[in-house]
Amino acid sequence: MEHSLDPGLYIVATPIGNLGDITMRAVDVLRGVEAVACEDTRVTGKLMHHLGFKTRLIRYDDHAGEGDRERLLALMAEHPVALVSDAGTPLISDPGYRLVREARERGIAVTSLPGPSAAVVGMTLSGLPNDRFLFAGFLPNKAKAREDVLAELGAVRATLIFYETAPRLDAALTAIATHLPGREVSVARELTKKFEECRTGRPEDIAAHYAAHPPKGEIVLMIAPPS
Repeated sequence: MEHSLDPGLYIVATPIGNLGDITMRAVDVLRGVEAVACEDTRVTGKLMHHLGFKTRLIRYDDHAGEGDRERLLALMAEHPVALVSDAGTPLISDPGYRLVREARERGIAVTSLPGPSAAVVGMTLSGLPNDRFLFAGFLPNKAKAREDVLAELGAVRATLIFYETAPRLDAALTAIATHLPGREVSVARELTKKFEECRTGRPEDIAAHYAAHPPKGEIVLMIAPPS
């Protein structure tokens, strides 16, 4: 990028695993900003080190308060500032929407750079219907709340996409088998990495597989629409 960046907020998608997935435009922006707001400076620091950049990193996560947001808004009013998540596209089940909302309300320019998203990658691998899908973030950890969400969304005629963690996968699959019987599910994990896999089938069968082969890494859990 030959010209300097204008002041404002730049939403930058970063790789979900394979560092080769970062776009040339994302590299140019991360090179040219005054600072990078990120969930975890250690995680983003590894990416910046890989790119050879020593840009200032500012922590901005779920625990960030109004004062943290105000300081970022003041900075981006005068300088270009990037917002990244630990992996993938920022704001997709990650902090940041209040920052974007207030920047827009104050007339601060907001630019979003397209890039990797685990939900979309998982959807394309699953083999489930993809003409309509609904992304619903993380399933609740508590059984009753998880049951309520499945009951609420189970009638939606679209493939449901959730993020899940490895330790909670068995409980999620068991709940789906119980409350949405007959539904096909797909589990995608380690996306874009060496041990990437995507398994599609009955929740009972997939739960049995992972009981024998405990999973690691972040997971995209998808549920087929009602037939």
